[in-house]
Formats: sequence, C-alpha cells, structure tokens
Amino acid sequence: MNRKMVAFIIGRIAVIEAFLFLFPLTVSIIHNEQKSIFAFLISIAVAMTLGILLSLVFKPKSKVISAKDGFILVALCWVMLSLVGAVPFTVSGTIPNYVDAFFETVSGFTTTGASILGAQGITPSVESLGYGMLFWRSFTHWIGGMGILVFIMAIIPSVSDRSIYILRAEVPGPIKGKLVPKITDTAKILYIIYIVITLLEVVFLFCGGMTVFESLVYAFGTAGTGGFAPTSAGLSVVSPYHQIVITVFMMLFGVNFNLYYLAVLGKIKALFKSRELWCFISIFAVSSTIMTLNLVMENIYGIADAIRLSTFQSAAIVTTTGYSTADFVQWPMLSQSIIFILLFIGGCAGSTAGGLKISRIMILIKTVRRELNKLLHPRAVKNVQFEGKEVDEATIKSTSSYFVLYMLLIIVTFLLLSFDKFGDLQTNLTASISCFNNVGPGLGLIGPTGNYGGFSVLSKLVLSLAMLFGRLEIYPILFILTPSTWSKRHF
Repeated sequence: MNRKMVAFIIGRIAVIEAFLFLFPLTVSIIHNEQKSIFAFLISIAVAMTLGILLSLVFKPKSKVISAKDGFILVALCWVMLSLVGAVPFTVSGTIPNYVDAFFETVSGFTTTGASILGAQGITPSVESLGYGMLFWRSFTHWIGGMGILVFIMAIIPSVSDRSIYILRAEVPGPIKGKLVPKITDTAKILYIIYIVITLLEVVFLFCGGMTVFESLVYAFGTAGTGGFAPTSAGLSVVSPYHQIVITVFMMLFGVNFNLYYLAVLGKIKALFKSRELWCFISIFAVSSTIMTLNLVMENIYGIADAIRLSTFQSAAIVTTTGYSTADFVQWPMLSQSIIFILLFIGGCAGSTAGGLKISRIMILIKTVRRELNKLLHPRAVKNVQFEGKEVDEATIKSTSSYFVLYMLLIIVTFLLLSFDKFGDLQTNLTASISCFNNVGPGLGLIGPTGNYGGFSVLSKLVLSLAMLFGRLEIYPILFILTPSTWSKRHF
C-alpha cells in the first residue's frame, strides 16, 4: 500500500474542501450572518491545517496507485470530507450535536437527503439554518454528486494515470472505463457536462420566478440527486412550473453521462440504442402511470394534479433524489408499494443517482435467464449481452457478488436499527433501504413530513455508514473496515 500517496491526496482534498467553504462563507457575508461567518472561518482553518500537515509530512516517492489503494483512498477521503464538513454546523450552533451534524453532512455528500432537521418550531429545524448553512448543506450534494476525487483528477494532472482505480472506486456502476485515453481528460469531460446541465437548470428555475439563491440550492439538490430543500415543506411550496422543471432535470441527471458525451460528439443514435436508457425511461413511465391511475381512482387528486405529482415522485425516487411535493405516506397502498419498489432500483450507471442501478438489474435478470436456459438445454451456449456487447464472466460474477453483499448489508442495517425504540417495522425497514440506496425519505416516521432526528446516536452512525456503503458501492468502505487491510504486511 502506497500510504504516503494516499495521505498526500487526502491532504490535497482537505485543502480543496477549505476552498469550497469559501462559497457558503460568501453567502453568509452577503446576508450578514455573524455566527455562520465565524463557523466557516474556523472550518477553513481546520481543513487547511489538516491538508497542509498531511501534504508536508507525507511526501510520496512514488505516485503509483494500486486498485486496493484506490478503494482505501476513496473511502478515507469521503470519511474525512464528512468529518470536516460537519464542523460549521456544530460551531455555528445550528446543529449543536456533532453526531447529528455528521449524519447531515454524510447525507449531503452521499447525496442521500436523509435529514435530522424538523419543521419550524422543532429544534433544530431546516428554517433555522440561515442562508450560509442552507447553501453549504445543498452544496454538499453537488460536490458529492459527481465525486470529489473525480474533481481532483480533473484539476491535478500530477496524479498517476493509474488513478483509473480511483475512478472505478468512486463512479457508480458495474462497468467502468475511460471516455478518452487520459483519465484526467475523462474527469474534465464529466465535470464540464455536470456543470453545464446544472447551470441550465439554474437558468430555467430563475426564469420561473425563483431567486438566485433558491435556484442554486434546488439545482444543487437535483444535480447531485440528493434532495435537500431550503424549507421543511420540500417542493410542495414551489409552483407547478418549478416542479415540472425539476422533474425533467432529475431524470436528466439519472442518465449515464457517457451518453451525453456521445451526443456532443454527434452520435445521437447511441441514445436511442441504449437499452439501459430505455429501461430507465420505461420504469419511470410505468410507475408514474400506475400511481396516476391509483390516485385518480381513489379520488385523492384530479387527473392533472395526479399526473404532475406521480411523475414528480416517480422521478424523485427512481433517481434517488428524494424530493417530495406531497406526503406520499398518505397515498393508497398501491402507490406506496410502487414507491417502495423504486427505492431499490436507482438510475443508470455513470449517473449521479444511487440505488442498485438499472445496468446491474438488467445483468442480473439476464444471468438468471441464462441459468434457467442451461437447466432446460444443458448443451446450449448462451452469453449474457448488455448494450449489444458480451458481458464477461468476471463482470457477471462481480455483479452477482455485489447483489449478495448489497442485500446482506441492508439486512444487517435493518437488524441493528431494530434495537432502537424510535421506529416501527415500516420505518426501520425503509430507513435501511433508503439510506443504503441514497434516496432519503422512506415510509412511516421518515416520510416526507418526518425526519431521522428521533433515531438514537448509534442508529444515526449505523445509517451514516449505510449511506457511505451505498454511495461508494460497498467495497471501499468494506476495505477500511477489514482488519487485514491495516496489518503491517500491507504497509
């Protein structure tokens, strides 16, 4: 293990986080929020000190990063980002309990959107944060959406080109690769696409009557498919126009960014040939249609409202954004069941969405179908195809292994939450699934009008770990929790 290189890059990331604190600091200065200004200055000092110390103490002789180094580096960076990112909340007193602040920050960076904050009159509440803290809270979604290490690869060319291992550890999906020969150029392309789509959403929201601040905050939450809103009422307080705009952009951010790159190159046909994209759109269309019919037939809404609300909620859950325009816990059981199923699925591989991913589900289904065919026709040879290409056995094996680990960890999380007296079966089960899939809201006490504040300290730490497991797709966090990783023979 190249521990000096790992520590050196963590130091660089800490310095970058200090720089990122300047954005909410500026917002706090504009709105003359003295406590927030002080909190962000302290946070900048903490991040800079940590970054400089790590960079000076650990000067790597070799910049080579192995696959294992990539996993460990990604996991440690995300933990460090969350630990330091929670500092302004606690120092400012807006979220005085550091564990709560850590939970909120992990939820932000992992783009989960699960919150311990309540409505007005409940301490701490969303509305009590102020402009600077609200900006930072949503900005963490935008930072975590594409990945902070993808960002560092885009701006620091000195990192070894073997940092493809970093990209593979941080970018979600079963099949990962480079868009162009140089990994740093791939990172730049991804971030340019990310920034352009984000700015487009900001413009559309602003043109609809939102302030610049509101447009940025909602766009950050959509781009990172996170779901933090500046009010406890979510998006129920915004106009139907804004809800439609956000629905469209949630879906756009749930699409594989590789397809956007191909579209820019003029390869539009690639969009229409992508079976993953068609599957993603089909799941959204079918779930929206079923919920619309269910809401109309049960006389919950008129047809226009039913279409708008169900399409919004389908997009919010399948892309794991987690925004809400209505309290779907009060919807009929069929609609709630659809939402429960959508909690697992997620968006396309290579998007900012969480979840199991459409690509994995397609590979798993095709693998099961192949095995069934083998039972009926033992001598037949049938390969698993994905996007017109044969999927190698290593990918099939890793996808199957991932699914087993995925289900096992959700079960373990659920069992650990059962020791908590806060939630019932529905609350604990959907909290486990929602946090692991980086969705945010669930059913029961953690629905759109509820929050995670009632869970114990232990449960919040367990759920924070579940969010990190889900965002980094298990293996990086599993590596740092494995004792053999830190044995002397690996250093």
